[in-house]
Amino acid sequence: MKKISLLLSLIACPAFADAPTVIDATASNSGSKWRFDVTLEHPDTGWDHYADGWRIESNDGSVLGIRELVHPHENEQPFTRSLSGVSLPSGTSTVQIRARCNVDGWSTKTFKLDLDEM
Repeated sequence: MKKISLLLSLIACPAFADAPTVIDATASNSGSKWRFDVTLEHPDTGWDHYADGWRIESNDGSVLGIRELVHPHENEQPFTRSLSGVSLPSGTSTVQIRARCNVDGWSTKTFKLDLDEM
């Protein structure tokens, strides 16, 4: 009976895929605006579970820009998307980039991007 209960509890639990991961990012500026090119990796399974966005954060966690992703990329991994027109506070030398999926929400891991190297 214990084996059946264990098996049923495993079947009832949702399977969690890996969180979306930012594997690379670059930035360039034109005047006071910035463009970010971010490469994500996520085991998208289609409309039911896919990476659906990423955001630029200051080091204190303030959100500086969000890039929404409107469809799954299950046949295109990893993939790169851009966000232009981002204003950064004066003196910003690094930002954090955080990815999101439509099931698990925002990732706990961030990608640190040093803007002085751009």
